[in-house]
Parts: sequence; structure tokens; C-alpha cells
Amino acid sequence: MELTSKQRAYLKSLASNIDPAFNLGKASVTPETITALDEFFSKNELLKISVLKNCEDNAGELAEIIAGRTRSTVVQVIGRKIVLYKPDKENPKIELPKASKKA
Repeated sequence: MELTSKQRAYLKSLASNIDPAFNLGKASVTPETITALDEFFSKNELLKISVLKNCEDNAGELAEIIAGRTRSTVVQVIGRKIVLYKPDKENPKIELPKASKKA
């Protein structure tokens, strides 16, 4: 899913008020981690992940890997925090601003 800058800014503002739901440590991304993230996305649309200092992987690369495996969208990576968005297909809770049409 491609987000406009307006939609991305809106999701960033929502994410600023939530605490990280997951911490990635030394084990980095495992199949169990992806399963847990998928379960989280079944109830929530916006996810914040904290990459701990003992994780040697780059947060930006981890964000892309996780987004690909969970079919979510990277909203932002700032420092060691990752914010991902995955709308609920049947009953979306977050209403994104409409994308403006280009002439």
C-alpha cells in the first residue's frame, strides 16, 4: 500500500501517542516474531516496534523485512523505532485522509 505524505503524517501523529508493542533483540526477526506481529495486526492497525541495542541489524532494513513478511506498510523509522500500518480489510478502524487527485 502506498501512502501519501498527508496520510503518512496522520499515521505518524497517531503513532506518537502509543508505546512500542514489541521489542526486537538479539534474535532479530524470527518466524515466531512474524506470527506474533500478524496476530497483533489482526486486532490493531498501527504498530510501533522498538529495536533494542543488542540487535545488530539496521532498523530500516528490519522495517522493510517485517513489512514484506506481514504485508504491512512502513510509516516511519526514526532511530531505533519502527512504525508499521496494516489496515483491517473488513472493518478498518483508522480512517486515513483522502489522497488528493492530481490534475
